[in-house]
This record gives sequence, C-alpha cells and structure tokens, in this order.
Amino acid sequence: MKLVPLGDRVVLKQLVAEETTKSGIVLPGQSKEKPQQAEVIAVGPGGVIDGKEVKMEVKAGDQVIYSKYAGTEVKLEDEEYIVVKQSDIVAIIEA
Repeated sequence: MKLVPLGDRVVLKQLVAEETTKSGIVLPGQSKEKPQQAEVIAVGPGGVIDGKEVKMEVKAGDQVIYSKYAGTEVKLEDEEYIVVKQSDIVAIIEA
C-alpha cells in the first residue's frame, strides 16, 4: 500500500528525535518533543485549490520543517506518516 496525496497535500515521515544533545546530555523520555523536521515521501498534484492556483514547491526526498500542530497523523503498515497542506511547510532544509 502507498499513500497518494490529493490537491496541495504532502505526505511526510518524521525524522527520528535525538535522544542526546550535542553536548552529550541524555534527554529523559517525557521531556522530548516530536521534531518538526520530516522527509517528504509523496506530493499531491497541486492545481486550483479554493479558486487559487497552487504550484507544488516541494518534492519527494526533500527535508522540511513544518508547523508544530499541522497535519493529520496516519499509520500505514506499522509506519507513521503526517499528511499536511503545502502551506504548513515553513522551510526546506538544504545541505
């Protein structure tokens, strides 16, 4: 099975949270927040959404930062994904 987003939706897979800080401090489980960084898995076709032309600016494989409370969490074949609107993506991380 595979998720195919519609319209201006994007399927993201969250990147694994670091359990230690750069200085070597181990973070206990409850103090960790979900990271807001994710990898783009699939991108919808864009098109006319709510009367406006939407051009998709992200592509599969991009690493992005998305809004904290955005999207819908989906579990498919023991993998967790987040489906967000493209407008909920705030930045693309370039190497």
